[in-house]
Amino acid sequence: MPQSSDQPTPPEPSAAEPAPAIVATPRRQAALQFAAAFCVLSLAWPYFGLRNEEMPWPATAFAIGAVALLFASATRQPWWWRLIHLAFAPLAWGVAQLAIDPGWFLLAFMALLLVYRGALTGQIPLYLSNTATAAALAELTADRRGMRFLDLGAGIGSVVRPLARARPDARLTGVENAPATWLAGRLRTAGLQNCAWRWGNLWQTGLGDYDVVYAFLSPAPMPALWRKVEAEMRPGSLFVSNSFAVPGIEPSGIVELDDARRTRLFCYRR
Repeated sequence: MPQSSDQPTPPEPSAAEPAPAIVATPRRQAALQFAAAFCVLSLAWPYFGLRNEEMPWPATAFAIGAVALLFASATRQPWWWRLIHLAFAPLAWGVAQLAIDPGWFLLAFMALLLVYRGALTGQIPLYLSNTATAAALAELTADRRGMRFLDLGAGIGSVVRPLARARPDARLTGVENAPATWLAGRLRTAGLQNCAWRWGNLWQTGLGDYDVVYAFLSPAPMPALWRKVEAEMRPGSLFVSNSFAVPGIEPSGIVELDDARRTRLFCYRR
């Protein structure tokens, strides 16, 4: 059963605390990798060129990875980004040795874009909410008869589909912009009269018509999403974020689920 708990007010930041990480946008991460490659190659090419020696590409690739790791650590990137930067150049060199037709890489990119468009363009991976989350949301909103519910980044409908069945009095809307997941969600919710499935960008979706707005995104968009919530949601409405709290904002409550991943629902009443 979900349990509700209060979260203590976060302490004020101390002057001794380290500087925050540079925001890990895809463009900045690409720039970091290119900077590492430029630093290594600008030294390696003249050195081996003047000695009339062939470039040792395996060692060069590992050197680029090491420099990229150094840059990622210096800019305080999350640990998974540091591993990606360390491994990218060596893996790219290794794959190049396989002589795979470039068309397969294009096909793989297109397939990823169809499913993980949010991760590739907005740092919003595909997270699928589980049945325990849908049940907790049904219990959390039980007192809101005839509620209008919006799922931002609704994936394949893993929340709106069971919630629409559990709450026939409610009107539920799912918004998704990755083609493959949108289609899957459209098919899964097609027979539900109280469920609307929409293609759209969460940033261009108005929040003012909804009593409850739910999101399971990532830490990256939370500050901007909270500004949108403050600007658009009406007093008395409820914003629920799965797993990712709004930085610097104390939630009105936290619902803790007894599921395998210990899901936490951060609730913010307007």
